Amino acid sequence: MTTESPATLRARYVEQAASDLEENRRLQQELTERIAVLKQEEALLSDILNLAERYQGFADVPRLPEQAQDEPVAAKAKPALPRTASRRSPTARTSSARTAAKKGAKAKGKTRQPLLGDLLADLLAQYDEPRLAKDLRDELLVKHPDRNPTPQVVRNTLESLVAKGRIRRQKKEGSVMYTLVKADDREDAAPAGDAG
Repeated sequence: MTTESPATLRARYVEQAASDLEENRRLQQELTERIAVLKQEEALLSDILNLAERYQGFADVPRLPEQAQDEPVAAKAKPALPRTASRRSPTARTSSARTAAKKGAKAKGKTRQPLLGDLLADLLAQYDEPRLAKDLRDELLVKHPDRNPTPQVVRNTLESLVAKGRIRRQKKEGSVMYTLVKADDREDAAPAGDAG
């Protein structure tokens, strides 16, 4: 058994203590940075929650006249909202408010956007010659970047317009092309649309 001198033993303990102290400082620094990030996230989530609650209040106002027959139900639901919202965690409140905001935005967006068929008919009205569905879709994407229908949806919509007699389908060299039916040709559009 070897015995170390007290000076050597003391040097080891000092070295170990310095190493432990350095590790402790590093961990404290990491935790301080993490706490700062968490506080920022908490502030952001709180701001989002406040905005969502304000937006939700605004979104309910236009819907009240439509819900006139359900007025007693709406009156009961309003006082319950703050109580249930206060029991939930901030994350849960933010999530539900965000979902409600999305539903409100979707409902508003649907009433404002023109129908795809109307947009395609307007595009066809600019041309006298027949147009391919692909060309119409490409032009639609340029003129209406907020709309992104698939090629199949565009073809289905065009075929629906053919069935309604608003446009005419023609086959040229293996391609299906579409033209707008003029107002004076409307009576003849249905038989011509069925012809292949």
